[in-house]
Amino acid sequence: MAADSVMKVLFEHEGVFIHPGSEDEGSEQDLLISGSLRIVDKDAEIMVEYRPVDDAVDPSNMLCAGKDSSSVMEWDQCSGEKSQQLLETQLSYETEWDMINAVSFRKKPCTNGESSLNHSHERSRWALTFSVSDLRSITVKEEGWTFLVFRLKESSASLPALHFHQGGSTEFLDSLRRFALLSEAPDDETCLLVSTPNKALSQSFENLLDDNNFGLVHKNIRLQQKFRKDPYVTTLGGFSKVTNYIYDAFRGTEEQHQRPPEEVADLLGEVIPGLEINQQEEPGFEVITRIDLGARPQVTRREPLSPDDWTKHQDPEGRMSDVTHLKQVIFKGGLCHAVRKEAWKFLLGYFPWESTMEERKVLQRSKTDEYFRMKLQWKSVSEEQERRNSRLRDYRSLIEKDVNRTDRTNRFYEGIDNPGLVLLHDILMTYCMYDFDLGYVQGMSDLLSPILFVMENEVDAFWCFVSFMDQMHHNFEEQMQGMKTQLIQLSTLLRLLDLSFWNYLESQDSGYLYFCFRWLLIRFKRELSFQDVLRLWEVMWTGLPCQNFHLLVCCAILDSEKQKIMEENYGFNEILKHINELSMKLDIEEILQKAEGISLQIRSCKEMPHSISVILGFDTQDCGSDLTDSGSPPPPRPTQRPDACSNGHLRETSSHNSCKVAFIS
Repeated sequence: MAADSVMKVLFEHEGVFIHPGSEDEGSEQDLLISGSLRIVDKDAEIMVEYRPVDDAVDPSNMLCAGKDSSSVMEWDQCSGEKSQQLLETQLSYETEWDMINAVSFRKKPCTNGESSLNHSHERSRWALTFSVSDLRSITVKEEGWTFLVFRLKESSASLPALHFHQGGSTEFLDSLRRFALLSEAPDDETCLLVSTPNKALSQSFENLLDDNNFGLVHKNIRLQQKFRKDPYVTTLGGFSKVTNYIYDAFRGTEEQHQRPPEEVADLLGEVIPGLEINQQEEPGFEVITRIDLGARPQVTRREPLSPDDWTKHQDPEGRMSDVTHLKQVIFKGGLCHAVRKEAWKFLLGYFPWESTMEERKVLQRSKTDEYFRMKLQWKSVSEEQERRNSRLRDYRSLIEKDVNRTDRTNRFYEGIDNPGLVLLHDILMTYCMYDFDLGYVQGMSDLLSPILFVMENEVDAFWCFVSFMDQMHHNFEEQMQGMKTQLIQLSTLLRLLDLSFWNYLESQDSGYLYFCFRWLLIRFKRELSFQDVLRLWEVMWTGLPCQNFHLLVCCAILDSEKQKIMEENYGFNEILKHINELSMKLDIEEILQKAEGISLQIRSCKEMPHSISVILGFDTQDCGSDLTDSGSPPPPRPTQRPDACSNGHLRETSSHNSCKVAFIS
């Protein structure tokens, strides 16, 4: 290894064997090659290495039995007769010793010189090293123990099978999944197809897109098979293409520079079926002249609601009073952390605002019983049952992988065997029982983590998570209709607020606003510090100052960044990179101020397009739920004909009340 070469061992397991007799007829039939299997990071490349130990194993000294978790028995070298007697004795206790299959080996006598020479030759012959990125598939087979057969992309031949006599194959595959996506082949359940990640976007897309650590992995093997047939109809499946392109963009690869913008636009347009941002040529849209929104009001925020203030809103029986004002106060300043555990249950709808303290105790007892009944459903599933339930098995696998990397820098989840991780796992598994059709999709752990952190209670956290998922469910559905709708709505709002900026993005093939995808998917969970996420979510859960306030939060962030993007003449790649690098650099109070100001600015617009009114809920929402800076309701909006602008130009509207709008400059 070169002096400046850096290698880090990521996984290591000893006692892994190669059976040369099964690989090569010219090898000694009874010789076992014992070695150490490692996954290493060598100069930023993930490698798998197998190194035989100094001495090949004399198989007459070993009896191996069972699967990876089964016992392995060894005994000293003895005479053939005594060895046979011992073997028969051990086989008579198969059940007691978990002996599923027993294998014995004969010993071929040879001189020490021959043995040493032959073993040395075998060791050098069977050493293996290959990059994970070169790996095409892994076949997993059982013959009393587990053995793995590797196939590389550039070779039709298989590498020597690695036999895990003493267990460890599951741990190896789990470690490998940190660096590659392993998916069951559609025509062979024993074969795992390997796809490797692009590392450059790990900060931006981790746990969300379909490439390894930043992959929003398909919900189950059934969807993985469907993805291979039609990659654009499964949950976020097509985003693997986007990830690959973005990775190339960040690296500045020659391949990326050779790709014309038209091809990129087509690629992005295919990712979500039916998403079409350029609506100006489509029939059935509102067509209006450029709108003067007027000045944007300056707003201020207040201090978080204190425990004393929260208590003042409760009557003697525990009912919450003056809820409208209470929500306004929470919207303007959020909550002190000491209040969150109770207040979030109301904001999320777990507790009715009008309920008494006694009614809430009865509700909690009922919900506790219901929760543990559902938890028992998956807890009581035997290994044999789960072996025949691929969906449950895949849900569990995804959950276990996600739990081990969700907010591990937070003290509530850090360390090994952390009880917070156990609760995170159990709640997500129980949610699969609650909504088995949706099950678990990668990214949902991000939505649960802050709730569990605040509740510090398994049952309360579960039911609050259920309420939050009722709002977020459409983000994770297979057809992605929720994400498609939100991206179209965001584009519509952005064009109203700043048409020149939207036109610039469109000219740079960024009108699709895919760089906002993660913001919408998990409500800015990866963009803000943990404490800022708590503040943003409780503000949004008030339902103020309008419907879809999270879209205005997106607009506020983009409004702050538009000057740099346009002045620096950022292209497609630079825009993606710039937005990606905003993570953990955003000021939540500044964003909330600007988003509220945008809401007031739009609401006061005399020529508000009907589509904007629908998106923000102004056509159905009581004005009293909105706020001025003083906390009082804003003045009523001027009335006008829904089919005409102030200048008398008729709007061209569709018969189905489309929520889309085109702006003509």
